[in-house]
Amino acid sequence: MKIAIHKSTSGFHQRWIAYCEQHNIPFKQVNCYANDLVSQLKGCSMLMWHFSQNNPKDIVVAKQILFALEHTGFKLFPDFRTAWHFDDKVAQKYLLERVGAPLVPSYALYDLNSALEWIEKAEFPKVFKLRGGAGSANVRLAYNRAQAKKLVRQAFGKGFSNYDAWGSLKERWYKYRLGKASLKEPLKGLVRLFKPPLYAKALGREVGYAYFQDFIPNNDSDTRIIAINGKAFALKRYVRKGDFRASGSGVFAYERELFDERCVQIAFDLSERLQLQCAAYDFVFNKQQEPLVVEVSYGYSAEGYDSCPGYWDRKLLWHEGKFDHEGWMVGSFFSKVE
Repeated sequence: MKIAIHKSTSGFHQRWIAYCEQHNIPFKQVNCYANDLVSQLKGCSMLMWHFSQNNPKDIVVAKQILFALEHTGFKLFPDFRTAWHFDDKVAQKYLLERVGAPLVPSYALYDLNSALEWIEKAEFPKVFKLRGGAGSANVRLAYNRAQAKKLVRQAFGKGFSNYDAWGSLKERWYKYRLGKASLKEPLKGLVRLFKPPLYAKALGREVGYAYFQDFIPNNDSDTRIIAINGKAFALKRYVRKGDFRASGSGVFAYERELFDERCVQIAFDLSERLQLQCAAYDFVFNKQQEPLVVEVSYGYSAEGYDSCPGYWDRKLLWHEGKFDHEGWMVGSFFSKVE
């Protein structure tokens, strides 16, 4: 039994390969973009591919290839249940509402008149989001009805680019000043004012819907819980100065005592109910100090979690020390298929 792993230097791929080599798990590197992928997969019974929302090739073909393989019985990471809603906040709204998750109240609107009627009855501020985007990209705060109306008129008019060039430049400058990025990053942001990334072209403009979530005030951070096969670890992300967004801020904390274990329990429960192989949940807390889910994703930047001091098991017992979360993906996947 052999695992096929997409040949790439980004994402989880290199760590998956290292785990396979360390544990003598047979694997083969394949090119998932190749026309002869099906031939390359001969001799393998499973495929692992960390596809990204920022890779134009992945945007075009990743889900289609993966789900075509799964349709014919091939075992995958991520599989359909784990991946179909990836980078689609609107899809996640319906999925999480359906299973009764404690989701931040969310509103999806599909025509201008309905959106304007909803705005007249809604309380503000509200958080406006496009369906895709990571690191707080494509997220803004509508402080009042006038700002919300302007956003929905654009949503049902010319729409929105998937790449906010000015917002990206500000983020790059913020990271540079924080010491989290080199001068190359803001310079790259300047170039992208005139030449947007290829993934934005592949995605096209977002038009024909408006998506809002309630603004949950008085959160100086959010809580990220990642659950993989009965184990979970955590990261706290603090909001930017003068902002409400935490994702992508680059200001992290890891100490166990910072985390409300209700979030860990919810992450385990939802992952089991939804049968997710890997899930990263973002939480904030309402005025009653109850945890609410903001969104969920199978993919995340692995390096940000290397400093986690330990993890919880399914019984919420804490295990101190370093761990290999990418290895958990491979090990659990291989053992279940085997």
